[in-house]
Amino acid sequence: MKVFVYTDGGSRGNPGVAGSGSVLIDASSKQVLAEIAYAFSEPTSNNVAEYRGLIEGLRAAVDLGADEAYVFMDSKLVVEQMSGRWKIKHPDMQKLALEARDLAAKLKAVNYTWIPRAQNKQADALSNVAMDASAKGAPEGIIGEKPVAAVPKAAEWCGGTSTPTRVVLVRHGQTDMSAAQQYAGLRDAELTDLGRRQVEAAAAAVSRREQIDLILTSPLRRCVATAEALAAAAGATVEVENGLIECDFGEYEGMTFAEAQERDPEGHRAWLGDPTLAPPGGESLADVYARVERTVGEIVDKHHGKTVALVSHVNPIKAILASALGAGEGMFPRLFLDLASVSVVDYLGEEAIVPVQVRRVNDTSFL
Repeated sequence: MKVFVYTDGGSRGNPGVAGSGSVLIDASSKQVLAEIAYAFSEPTSNNVAEYRGLIEGLRAAVDLGADEAYVFMDSKLVVEQMSGRWKIKHPDMQKLALEARDLAAKLKAVNYTWIPRAQNKQADALSNVAMDASAKGAPEGIIGEKPVAAVPKAAEWCGGTSTPTRVVLVRHGQTDMSAAQQYAGLRDAELTDLGRRQVEAAAAAVSRREQIDLILTSPLRRCVATAEALAAAAGATVEVENGLIECDFGEYEGMTFAEAQERDPEGHRAWLGDPTLAPPGGESLADVYARVERTVGEIVDKHHGKTVALVSHVNPIKAILASALGAGEGMFPRLFLDLASVSVVDYLGEEAIVPVQVRRVNDTSFL
């Protein structure tokens, strides 16, 4: 199990009345597993409180049986010291760092990331609860803890016994062709200024909610640029996956709906109503469905238990969602996906009674 550990510590006086807070979140289900507030009985420095928040967070991760912990703190000092980039000179800090490292050694992997205080509000709130308790004379130790570990993860409800493979689907941002409502298949359109702003917002939103292990992208520039924005925000690497490329619209490429209908009224209408038909010189939606389903199957097998972002186009993403929902190619015209939208699918494994769960569809709340 992977967990996100958000920790914070503070001191009113430095040294003064102090407290720390820790929040543990399941990386797959995003359920809160524990909330911990730690009070101090003696005046304490801010840095000591920060370390105590980290220690209690790591201790809880070990107690919950986590394999990997992704620690997020707004203390650059602690993050840099625990990452080994800064030396620890103060004797008190050395003792605390050693305690934290002993706990971290019980996990397979621990990653430390600095975040702005605005992104650490839950842990900050708990540290203030702890400081209030310290000010009222609470004895040193944990004064508030809400373990939620007994709540089954989504995978377990369906018989899953391993960490799901999470696929985060990100559609590219606006291009001149999408703005003109043209069929844009293999033509290599670039993002507009608005499109770049859209994908930056999507990248920030995804990186806040997900710990991305890898980004796979269609080879077309509008997707590559989207993937690069996500990589910058999430700190993940990008690889090109040709199986995620858009449908080949053949002779309809570059036409609007109205233009294609006027140019080829019978053929265009028939194509829209039958996913097995291809536009003149192009690719049928049934072929897109089969291609993408095969590609995603290979990705899930190769990256089992990881969180992989797939940056693609409207029809490949529709294919993934339709397959995950147990629907066929006929679902394509019934599903609308906005530019720069985010959808999420969990693959739970063949041992699960329900092997796939759709968690989000067409999320644009960040735009």
